[in-house]
Amino acid sequence: MIRKLTEKDRDLYIEMAKEFYSSDAVLHPIPENYFVRTVDEALRSDRYAEIFLFDWEGEAAGYALTAKTFSQEAGGPVWWIEEIYIREQFRSKGLGRAFFDYIHREKGNEAARFRLEVEEDNKRAIALYEKLGYEVLDYAQMVRDRRE
Repeated sequence: MIRKLTEKDRDLYIEMAKEFYSSDAVLHPIPENYFVRTVDEALRSDRYAEIFLFDWEGEAAGYALTAKTFSQEAGGPVWWIEEIYIREQFRSKGLGRAFFDYIHREKGNEAARFRLEVEEDNKRAIALYEKLGYEVLDYAQMVRDRRE
């Protein structure tokens, strides 16, 4: 089952986000207060970020974090699928595909584009995304983080 995060899920989300950021799926860990900022924003409003939790037979199986932006190139709103994390014991049960079915169904009329990033060596995820119609966007991404 896929459901939106609620206040009672705060600690669970932070626990799973820490697991995700300790995995090979990310380039580097992030400070714990970033998880708190994210969950605060998602609980405050769905304007910028939404968090969805995945349950499997009553157990917390993972989550997805989405963010919204606007793209002239895409001709409208873009839903960034920022993170998808499924705990090891729940992988290969169709939860990733179920999330994409859900997000495409629920947000597809609003979104001009869905966009995501994936580590190049994550062949399993890439295969799923390609099956779902995602294509490589040939841009190099560059960032400049705020210095604290």
